[in-house]
Amino acid sequence: MDQALSHTRWLLDVPVAAEDPLGDWLTERGATATYREADAPFAFFAYFPPGLVPPDPGGLSAFQGVRLLRSEVFQDEDWLAKSREGFGPIEVGRGFHIQPLWEAGAAPGGRTPIIVNPGLAFGTGGHETTRLCMALLEDLAAEGRLTDPVLDIGAGTGILALTAWLCGARRIAALDNDPDCGPAMDEFIELNAGVLDGSRPFTHYVGLLDDPRADGPWQTILANILLETIQDLLPRMAAIAAPGARLVASGILAERQDEALISLTAYGFRPLKVVQEGAWIAILAERDA
Repeated sequence: MDQALSHTRWLLDVPVAAEDPLGDWLTERGATATYREADAPFAFFAYFPPGLVPPDPGGLSAFQGVRLLRSEVFQDEDWLAKSREGFGPIEVGRGFHIQPLWEAGAAPGGRTPIIVNPGLAFGTGGHETTRLCMALLEDLAAEGRLTDPVLDIGAGTGILALTAWLCGARRIAALDNDPDCGPAMDEFIELNAGVLDGSRPFTHYVGLLDDPRADGPWQTILANILLETIQDLLPRMAAIAAPGARLVASGILAERQDEALISLTAYGFRPLKVVQEGAWIAILAERDA
């Protein structure tokens, strides 16, 4: 086998709590993609490109409960097929059908197709937190409470911003502090041109929440990020939220629900609903009037 064209794939046993820090650790050491399968047994994979020696597996001991189950080497021509393993069409909420770009087509049962390119950025529907937020946006729209303008914080690909547009919102902005997310959002919009009728569903920029473009006031705020980041940003979110604004917050482990609810309440966001999928929750809250 030509080692110059050989990719390496790790199959790992990764507790949910270790997923994000482990993903950062792997990326810092050259991994070009990491993902968890959407279906049981929820295997976690990491890919390394040709010519790169994967990190010493001994470093995994820094992450509680993480084990390397198998390391595989495969040729360049297998890369596309391998990267597609574990990611197929997903039905989300009452009306969406997420499709990887290699399986794009008509959606079943009158659902709206959303086409994703796994690996672009976080937010492809493969994670529970994204699906929970999408379902809450559907609920808000059905109740007539999805109100413009909408701000998507930590937008990744922009899938939640697009979901808000598909649910009826029309003044939407998305931001992320990762420079790679700017091109990822542009590509995501292009992939979904078929459901947009020539519309630009949202504006976006790379930056931080203290950017003047985020000043608001916003009637709907989406924050599918880690709880620690939500807690850090809550003072700013409270300042830019209009009275009575709705906040959809996720990236929160179910075991930390009480902590999340207390944090939201402390900054004037009254919890209205908590939904759960697997080990994760999303919270719908309302800003005090």
